[in-house]
Amino acid sequence: MTRLGVLAGGGQLPVRVIEACRASGRDVFVLAFEGHTDPSTVTGTHHAWVRLGAVGEALRHLHDAGVSEVVMAGPVRRPSFEDLRPDWRGAMFLAKVGVRAFGDDGLLSAVVKELEAEGFRVIGADDVFESLRTPLGPCGVIAPDEAAHVDIARGIAVVSAIGRLDVGQAAVVQQGVVLGVEAIEGTDALLDRCATLRRPGTGGVLVKISKPGQERRVDLPSIGPDTVTRASAAGLRGIALEAGGTLIIDRPAVVRAADAAGMFVVGVKVDE
Repeated sequence: MTRLGVLAGGGQLPVRVIEACRASGRDVFVLAFEGHTDPSTVTGTHHAWVRLGAVGEALRHLHDAGVSEVVMAGPVRRPSFEDLRPDWRGAMFLAKVGVRAFGDDGLLSAVVKELEAEGFRVIGADDVFESLRTPLGPCGVIAPDEAAHVDIARGIAVVSAIGRLDVGQAAVVQQGVVLGVEAIEGTDALLDRCATLRRPGTGGVLVKISKPGQERRVDLPSIGPDTVTRASAAGLRGIALEAGGTLIIDRPAVVRAADAAGMFVVGVKVDE
């Protein structure tokens, strides 16, 4: 079996991918990014640390480790150009991508093409760990009612619209009113902000879907147990995710947290 290179961002997703590789006996090499990857992620793994802007060094590490396939797992905060301090290879890459660097999907698609040009096969985290994919229908004991489905449909329309502009992948809708949409701040900050905006009455819904035409091997929307905790604290009644187009990290823990909070987590179909 070929060696897999894990480009590890933050959060639990890279940890889950590494665990899945260990369980299947697959050899793995982890490329960790200074200031972005949790040091505990690489414990007990063959790994190397690089600056985010050190593209040439990162590619050398992957080649030297004998990596043939690469997976990008976990979020990386977008730095300013000043903080990035790109090396020569990084500067050449940024010059090549141009305006595509302004949107996450455009930038990540360009990263995929660059990795493929180096001879690596890029795969998705859900190709390594298939049970990450959100199934269709309720994940726990609670299902959305008719009013929740109206909010879900509204959320899908809104997120599809901002997704076409490569802005974000989530929105919170309550009683048909959009309380907030996700941009660079991420879902956690969106939920914290919407907690101060909620209206009296039936709670809202967090809707997360992939962007129309998104490069699905990288940056698929995801939730974990902490998302459920924050959504409950924000007074939401549930979370709707695109079935097959979003990831649930530690699904058993997510379902337990949602059931305990009286919330639904549901996979929904999204028409492009």
